Amino acid sequence: MSELPTILVVDDEIRSLESLERILCLDFDVRTAANVDAAEAILQNEWVQVILCDQRMPDVSGVEFLKSVRQRWPDVVRMIISGYTDAHDIIDGVNEAGIFQYITKPWHPDTLILTLKNACRLYELQRENELLAIELKMSPSNASKVVNDRRKSLRKEYDFDDGIVRSRDSPMNEICAMLRQVAPYDVPVLLFGSSGTGKELAARALHYGSLRWNKAFVVENCGALPDQLLESELFGHKRGAFTGAVEDHVGLFERANGGTVFLDEIGEVSPAFQVKLLRVLQEGEIRPVGNTKTRKVDVRVIAATNKDLEQEVRAGRFRADLYYRLAGMVIRMVDLKDRRDDIPALTHALLARSMDRLGKRVPGFSREALSCMQNYAWPGNVRELQNEIQQMLVMGEEGVELGADRLSRHILLAQSDDGDEVELGDIAGADGTLKDRIEMLEARIIQETLIRHRWNKSRAARELGLSRVGLRGKLERYGLEMVKPMPARRAAGAA
Repeated sequence: MSELPTILVVDDEIRSLESLERILCLDFDVRTAANVDAAEAILQNEWVQVILCDQRMPDVSGVEFLKSVRQRWPDVVRMIISGYTDAHDIIDGVNEAGIFQYITKPWHPDTLILTLKNACRLYELQRENELLAIELKMSPSNASKVVNDRRKSLRKEYDFDDGIVRSRDSPMNEICAMLRQVAPYDVPVLLFGSSGTGKELAARALHYGSLRWNKAFVVENCGALPDQLLESELFGHKRGAFTGAVEDHVGLFERANGGTVFLDEIGEVSPAFQVKLLRVLQEGEIRPVGNTKTRKVDVRVIAATNKDLEQEVRAGRFRADLYYRLAGMVIRMVDLKDRRDDIPALTHALLARSMDRLGKRVPGFSREALSCMQNYAWPGNVRELQNEIQQMLVMGEEGVELGADRLSRHILLAQSDDGDEVELGDIAGADGTLKDRIEMLEARIIQETLIRHRWNKSRAARELGLSRVGLRGKLERYGLEMVKPMPARRAAGAA
């Protein structure tokens, strides 16, 4: 059986049939018929996708023949080819016979082939659409099951135990207990914490642990947009409400009706917008920009900020009434520097996700690398840790363990021999003589260089401009050795 699409050419002129067959045979499985009876016999016995029919034939016109084809074989794409351009014929062809294309003679071979290919593609799309319609009619429960399974998968992914990775004795345990306790109750929650501490992850855990888990969860960064665009994004707008509003837009509050809206960086909104948001929270209704009518919405609001909103209220920069509307419960997230025992579990979870995303596999981290990561304060919190791990994976070798030499230099320079992080600024401002402080700095530089060179003393000495004997003397003087791994901790939670 030919894999080429089958087309039927109908023309009473034999020369025209032969010419068309010769031109089209490389791209199509061509069938020819010199009259209507022969054409109908082919249609009854073969699977034809497209008919290319001459308009002027002795017994019946092409339009009349294709009208009967439309009734008996409606899926076949119908086309007319003619040397005559009678407007009445064209109108009849389009209206009565459902003609896809009216081709006039003389035609160009390349143009004709392209038109026929488009017609074949139309036929395939029609068939796919019919099959999808049948599938949906026959199995609406299957479609519903797919959606529900996806929601259940998300619920598990953001579960308080499975989704929030931590060690068994983590400070996050108390926070997760609070999240679990408040999740089922339909009260607003304000999440406070530094950037990168996992406020959005906590918000998703709240949503998927609530009675609204099978409805929408939408996110908006309130600090990223000016007032007008933020109002449009959250509440929607009518066409023509402002320059660029070329069509109606449904806002996030309306899309999330029945679900949860997460307002990140809520402390960045202007006083003018605070008034509009307060009205929405008080009345439970929105008014799209440019519309005079309001719409009722039922959403749970979870807000997040890295600002102390109580201080902002006292300073007059944030409305007290809006604060108390948002702060039904206040949950304070923990900085990564205060949960260092969580780092081994976090690094392995984040590495697994990065490997899945980048399609690159490594066995894991060396013990020295894990120790260095535990000894660093991570001012950017989990987000900084995630970026560092992704960078290590990209720069590492496939199938090779990620060592401390793959860490950024500022992380290595922060290491000290007693396991505490030491910033260069802390050394400069420390007590002691100039000689003592310079020696502290020298020890940090030597240790960072050795780690980058995987403790190859010859390479490190060459980079530092020292002899191997001189380097050994400094190692003994400063008591430097490979970073000792931190004691292993049992971890709670999974990736």
